[in-house]
Amino acid sequence: MQTSQRSRIAERRFVSAGAGWTCWAAAILSAALLELPFPLAGPLPVWRTVFAWFGLVPLICAVLSKQMSNRPHPLQRAFLVAYLCGVLWYAGNCYWIYATMHIYGGLPPLVSVLLLAGFSLVLGGYFGLFGFGLALLRRATGSVRWALVFAPFLWVALDLAAARITSVPWDQLGYSQVDNAVVNQLAPWTGVYGISFVLVLVNALIAGGFLMTRCPSWVADRRTWGIAGAVLLMAGGLGVTIALPQPAPTASAVLIQPNLDVGANSNWNGPAWDQNMAQFAHLAGEVCKGYIAGIPQTGALKGEIVCPPYPTWPDLVVWPESPAPFIQGEPRLASSIGSIALQEHAPLIVGGIGTQYLPEEQAWNDYNSAMVFSAQGQFVGRYDKIHLVPFGEYIPFQNLLTFAHKLTGRVGQFSRGTSRQVFLLDARNSAHRYGIFICYEDVFGDEVRHFARNGAEALVNISDDGWYGDTSAPWQHLNIARMRAIENRRWILRDTNTGVTAVIDPYGRVRQSIPRHAVDALPAEFAFSDEETFYTKHGDVFAWLCAVLSGAIVFIAIGRVGSGRNAHPIQTE
Repeated sequence: MQTSQRSRIAERRFVSAGAGWTCWAAAILSAALLELPFPLAGPLPVWRTVFAWFGLVPLICAVLSKQMSNRPHPLQRAFLVAYLCGVLWYAGNCYWIYATMHIYGGLPPLVSVLLLAGFSLVLGGYFGLFGFGLALLRRATGSVRWALVFAPFLWVALDLAAARITSVPWDQLGYSQVDNAVVNQLAPWTGVYGISFVLVLVNALIAGGFLMTRCPSWVADRRTWGIAGAVLLMAGGLGVTIALPQPAPTASAVLIQPNLDVGANSNWNGPAWDQNMAQFAHLAGEVCKGYIAGIPQTGALKGEIVCPPYPTWPDLVVWPESPAPFIQGEPRLASSIGSIALQEHAPLIVGGIGTQYLPEEQAWNDYNSAMVFSAQGQFVGRYDKIHLVPFGEYIPFQNLLTFAHKLTGRVGQFSRGTSRQVFLLDARNSAHRYGIFICYEDVFGDEVRHFARNGAEALVNISDDGWYGDTSAPWQHLNIARMRAIENRRWILRDTNTGVTAVIDPYGRVRQSIPRHAVDALPAEFAFSDEETFYTKHGDVFAWLCAVLSGAIVFIAIGRVGSGRNAHPIQTE
């Protein structure tokens, strides 16, 4: 008897140890699978987007497994297993932070590594909370099914928290499907959150096919869950083959890509100013020329705009966010921009530094701005960037981080803008309204939509992606901007310092672009629209509903677990 009992104890310990190892391995596998549907170092091949439909399955299975629930402290273990997945995913997806901070930001290698590690350790907590929430609901209800149903709601709620609390909603799961014509129909209604919801739902259905072994009814039949997940997965995969409408362009712009070195001296002293402005004027006149009819580095076909036998003027000329020394109020800038505007008979949007004197503080405030000039060369106004990048455009908690001032000496000290102003610009005898957002602001869908809500008929995104180098970030950034076009059904003119400079249509397709890392100009063809989607009007309503529902469920579940009242005994998988 004693020998048999010892044998059973040893067997249980062996199984428990094995279960622990497999759970950690599942977390690592999910992290790896979820890296694949996002750009890694170049444009994302469409076939890799399929991994988003089942990449979470190993993690969900591990968190909701019987082995996990039977181990000591199952809720803490579920959190840690999912947390590991999140930390690894953020470190892999955002590895470019190291290069940005070290190579372009001038920080020591160790500090750059620590910043990437800290970033991943903080944001990985959202994955941890996802695992904790699923395990909590299973424990409170005794049901794997209810936990699986809860999964997409909780995921969206945590995505919203990442956008509103830590302000880093980078590469949310839904962005992986920017080329999927089926699920993208949700974006004008729910934003990117609705696409993430569908992806996690399919992952949960497939996981249910593995977890369910008891079949008292069709609801608990693992074959039903697995087949439903497989059908939705295939439907999602077919979405990349469906043809979308082809809205015709009715206007043109010149998007200038100066390809300035982000680490070089940008004072443009002496003749350097005249040389650079002469190049600016030359590029602004390149209305008719060749372009790439799609995304660079994908083998997209070449296109060309042929000049007619008479002069052609653009509706707009855009200079991106860049290291150029363009400061509002400088006489030489006003003179040069005025000449170019008159030369091209077109208004200009110019990235630079806006300034404002505050008499009460007897000091000047600087802003990361887009300065707007009329076709007559007159200063119309400026948009000041509202959502600044921490440790890039300002130092958070400066009084507390005095020890870091030496490390962050190159960080800008910009003030925040306060208004999402729309600009009415007249060109070629017609006037249209433009909304402008700068660089990192495009990751906040609920903020970008306000430009369309305020009447913008076309959107302009200026950015300096030179800080990212040849990493995954410029391509990730492009796909995020493409989602903003889909949500608001607006053309986006995306003008960058080093690329990817592109024209994005209202369905998220890149219609035109030019090669990266080249001094060039894109003759951009686009159109205007005053359509207002549900998302444009109401924003993140869907995400907030998921958040409220998730909060209520978690609150009830904590109460049940705390009181020791489970609704049902734990089911056997």
